[in-house]
Amino acid sequence: MNKQGLVEVVHGKIGGTKTQAEEVVETLISTITESLTKGEDVSVAGLGIFSTKERKARQARNPRTGEAISVPAMKVPKFKPAKGLKDAVRNS
Repeated sequence: MNKQGLVEVVHGKIGGTKTQAEEVVETLISTITESLTKGEDVSVAGLGIFSTKERKARQARNPRTGEAISVPAMKVPKFKPAKGLKDAVRNS
């Protein structure tokens, strides 16, 4: 399923126009993104927890040339699924 698929499901559930359903999905995604950008965790019951993790700077190797390159420290998004989600996927 992709973003358009989510819009179709939301439209089927709440009715209204597809534009309104698309706005709902866009608002959800942008709100999660903004919260993670601010360093806040986003917890959705039954789905899981979206958070950020700080990766340290490190040395890596270019696989083509073998040359050592420096990878800077950065924040990366992280997702921890809820128990209900894990169980639903396992039992499907």
